[in-house]
Amino acid sequence: MKFLFPFLTLLMLNVMVPAQSKTFGFTFNHQALSVTDLDKSVAFYKTVLGLEQISNRTQMAGISWFSLGEGKELHLVSIIKEEVKINKAVHIALTTPQFDAFIKHLEANHIAYSDWPGKANTVNVRADGIKQIYLQDPDGYWIEVNSVAVK
Repeated sequence: MKFLFPFLTLLMLNVMVPAQSKTFGFTFNHQALSVTDLDKSVAFYKTVLGLEQISNRTQMAGISWFSLGEGKELHLVSIIKEEVKINKAVHIALTTPQFDAFIKHLEANHIAYSDWPGKANTVNVRADGIKQIYLQDPDGYWIEVNSVAVK
C-alpha cells in the first residue's frame, strides 16, 4: 500500500503534464519547381527576377539551381513530365528593398503583374504597410513580391 500512493502520483503527473513537443531545428533549404522548358525558365529567373544561377551540385542534366540568398535555393527541374496543378495559394514569396524599382523593371519589360484579387498592374498594400504584387513564371507558378517592412 505504501508503494501504491507514489506510483499513482507518478501516473497522474504523466497524464496531467503534457508531453513536450519534439523540435528538430529545421531551417528552410530550397524550393523545387517542375518546369516544362528549362532554358525558358532559367531565362525568366535570371532576367526578370535577377536571381544568381549557382552550381547544380547533383550534376544531373535537366536541373538548374538559383541562389535565394542566405544559403536558400530555388531548383528548377525539367526531368519529371507529370502534370502540375497550380493555383495562386501555392506560391513563392520574395522580399526586395527595391520594390518600386522592381515594378519599373517589370513594366519596362512588359511583364504582367497584379494584386492578390488579380487586378492588372496594381500594387496591394497590406494592413501592415507592406506593398505586394503577384506575377507568374513561364510555367504559371505564382511569385509574390513584397517590399520590406517600414521601420
